[in-house]
Amino acid sequence: MLDLFLSAFITLFVVIDPPGCAPIYAGLVADADARQQRAMAIRATLIASVILVAFALFGEQLLGALHIELDSFRIAGGFMLFLIALEMVFEKRTQRREERAEKIRVQNEQTPEIEDVSVFPMAMPMLAGPGAIASIMLMTARAHGTEQTLVILGALAAVMALTLIALVLASPLMKIFGDKVEAVITRLLGVLLAALAAQFVIDGLRGSFGG
Repeated sequence: MLDLFLSAFITLFVVIDPPGCAPIYAGLVADADARQQRAMAIRATLIASVILVAFALFGEQLLGALHIELDSFRIAGGFMLFLIALEMVFEKRTQRREERAEKIRVQNEQTPEIEDVSVFPMAMPMLAGPGAIASIMLMTARAHGTEQTLVILGALAAVMALTLIALVLASPLMKIFGDKVEAVITRLLGVLLAALAAQFVIDGLRGSFGG
């Protein structure tokens, strides 16, 4: 069970990427006071957690209703995660997030009141994005029994707890680590995610062709 927990934890940590989300969040809420920043961080984490848990528990039924085989979803999800990994390695994902954050900042400058960014873009698509949804669905679909499902959900809870801490401490963390350390961490996580994505594709191909 420890191996399953560690595998699920690493996968979700890499996909959700708390270290990468923290500086983006710090930029989005730069004009808010500490209480507002903390409230939006809690709200974003809770909303993202609810979305991911819903897909973890009912995602397979959704695929069944759409007549999509699980192995097909494994292959598609693996390719999608691999693209995310490439973006992380070549820093395209960070660039896209920064562009989205810049658009929000421009809107905030045009609008005097502080905009609530907890639902969009933080909860979706930054935290509970397509990669995270695909990952949690694939892992729970491979789980055997309620106990393994609970282990995966426990790993999700641990990652979301770390995400909340990263968002709450976003501004101090930015001062401590800086952009260069964040870039190194993101690239290392991208390489790891690429390997995990390849494993998803291999599992899907084995299931589809009876290997």
